[in-house]
Order: sequence, then structure tokens, then C-alpha cells
Amino acid sequence: MSRTIIYTFKKQEKQLAFSYGQYHTIHEAVAAAEGIDLTEFLKMEQQVAAVATTAKAAKDFRDSHFRKLGFGKITLAKKEHRGIGEK
Repeated sequence: MSRTIIYTFKKQEKQLAFSYGQYHTIHEAVAAAEGIDLTEFLKMEQQVAAVATTAKAAKDFRDSHFRKLGFGKITLAKKEHRGIGEK
């Protein structure tokens, strides 16, 4: 089941369909949508996660890197709960 990502790239708000079957994280999905290669970033992120004592260090590294790339808010849209039988 796909979800919707709402993100800001270079001060423009955009939406993107997202599935965990295609990408590991929403950050990878938005970078791919904007044509950004994350190969070097993913290697560095693994190294940060390996030496960090908390998960917050890796999250802070990711957030600061994406800000430098021009991204603002990156979030999943809320799910719409529908009743049984509704499409």
C-alpha cells in the first residue's frame, strides 16, 4: 500500500507517492524524485551510525545533509481512514 510524502524542495511544496517496497526511507524517495544521487551520503550515514552512541546522531546528520541539498519539511501525509466498503 502506498503512502503520500509531502516535502519542500527549494521552497516549493511537492507531493510524491511512496512505498516501502521501492525505497528504504522517505528521504531516499524524495532524493530519487529530484534526481539526487545518495551513494556517498548513504556510506557516510552508515559510518556515523556505527560510531554514534545514540540514534539521534545519525538522524541529525541526515537532517542537516538534506537541508544542505535544499529540502525543507519531509513528512508522510496522514492516512485517510475509510469505513468498510468505501473506496
